[in-house]
Amino acid sequence: MPVRITRLLSVALISAGISTVVLAAATQSLTWRGDAVTANGVVRGMAKAWQSAGHGNMEIQQFNTASGLDAVASGAADIAGTARGSSGSSVDSGLTFTPVAWDGLVLITSPSNSVSSLTLQQVHDIYYGKITNWKEVGGNDAPMDVFAVASPGDGVEFSLRKLLFGRGSQPVAAPRLYVNTIQLEQSIALDPRGFGVTTLSSVAGNPKIKMLHIDGTAPSVSSVASGAYPLFIELYLVTNASSPNAAAAKDFVDFTQSPKGDAVLRSHSLVPYQAGSALIAMDASRRGRILAEVGAHASAEPTQIASASPAARPVMPAAAAVASAAAARANTPALSAVTGAVVAAPEPSSLKGVRGDAFTEASAGSHGSDFAKVTADVYVTYGKVVAKATTKAAKTAESTTKKVEAKKIASAASARTYRVGAGETLYSIARKHGVDVAQIRSWNHLKDNTVRTGQVLRIEAR
Repeated sequence: MPVRITRLLSVALISAGISTVVLAAATQSLTWRGDAVTANGVVRGMAKAWQSAGHGNMEIQQFNTASGLDAVASGAADIAGTARGSSGSSVDSGLTFTPVAWDGLVLITSPSNSVSSLTLQQVHDIYYGKITNWKEVGGNDAPMDVFAVASPGDGVEFSLRKLLFGRGSQPVAAPRLYVNTIQLEQSIALDPRGFGVTTLSSVAGNPKIKMLHIDGTAPSVSSVASGAYPLFIELYLVTNASSPNAAAAKDFVDFTQSPKGDAVLRSHSLVPYQAGSALIAMDASRRGRILAEVGAHASAEPTQIASASPAARPVMPAAAAVASAAAARANTPALSAVTGAVVAAPEPSSLKGVRGDAFTEASAGSHGSDFAKVTADVYVTYGKVVAKATTKAAKTAESTTKKVEAKKIASAASARTYRVGAGETLYSIARKHGVDVAQIRSWNHLKDNTVRTGQVLRIEAR
C-alpha cells in the first residue's frame, strides 16, 4: 500500500508540474513600447481585456515611435505601437506592421481661440510657414504658436506630413517641439495662440482642447468611419517574426481584432480596422485629392529615418529631429535656408524639477515659402536647488555671491531687471518682454539657454 500511495503521489506531482508549465506558457508576459497615442488608445485597455481573458500581462513602456520600433527590431520589446506605417527604413523593413484601428488626425488649439475651422490649404500653409497669424484664418490678430512632436519619424507627425506634403519626413515651420503628443496637448490647452496635431482618440471629450473642423467637417468617430473627415489614418501594432515571443505577440495582435478587441477600440473613439473597408477603398484617391488641393505631390522618403535610443534623455528626440530635417533639406529646394542647432544645458545629478522646451526663432519677414534664416534651439531649465548655508564658510560664500550680484545689478541701473519665476524659460521671458533670446543671453553673458528660479536677468529696451 505505501508503494501504491507513493506512485499515486508521484503521478499527481508530475501532472501538477505539467499543468504549471502549460499555465506559464498560456500566461506569457509581453513587453510593448511605442507612442502615446497607440498606448492610450489601443494598448492599455486591450492589455486589461487580454489579461482578463486568461492570457498573460503586458508591460507597457510608453515613449515614442522610434524607440518602439528600435526595441522590437533589437528584441528589447515584443510589440511596438505607431500611428504610421512602415517608412521603408532599414529598421522598419524587417518588421511586420499590422493595422488594427482607424483614427483621425485632429488639428487642435485652446478653447479660448475663436477659430473653429480650417481648410486643408490653410493647414498646409501654416505648417509650411506661409500663414503665421491667426487673423489670416479669421481669428484674432495674434501670432500662431505652432507646436510639433520632436521625435524622428513620430507616427502622428509623419502621417500628417505624408498627407499634406507627400512625404512624412517633410520639415515644417514648428516653433516649439515636444517629446510626445501628451506634452503637446497640455501646452496647447494653456496657450490661446497654440496650434498642433494629435489624434481624435487622444483628445475626444477633453474640454481643455478644441478640435478644429477641416473644410467644415468636424472630427468624430462617425465622420472618420465614413471618410467624410479627410484626415483619417491607421494605427499599427508592430511585431518581429524572429522574436522569441513572436507567437504570443501575434496572438495579442489577433486578439485586438476579436469581438472583445473591437469593444475596447470603440470605447476609445477608434474604428476597428475591419470595419473600415470603405476607408481602404478610398485611401489612394483621398491622398491624391488632398495633394492636388494643396498643390503638393508625393515623393520618396529618405532611405533612413533617424532612430531614438530607448535610453535617450527627453531632450534627445528634438536633437534627432533637427538632424533629420537637415538631411531632408537636400531634397527640398524651398527649405534650403533652414538651419538648426541644439544646445543642451549641463546635466544635473537628478532630473527632478527639469523642464524641457524648444523654440524656433525667425527673423522679421522670414516667413513664407522659403523659411529664410530659420534657426532652432532646444533648452532646459532647472528648478531652484540652492541649499541653506549650514557652515560659516558657506554663509560667507553666499554673502559674497549676493554682494557680487548686487554690484552687477547696480551697474545696470539704467536697464530693467527681471527675476526668473518658477517654471519660466528663457523663451517665455523673452516673449514677455518683447525681445529676442539671443539678446538676453548677450546682456547677461549667458553661455546657454539655462536659467534658474530666482535668477536676476538684465533686460534692455529694443
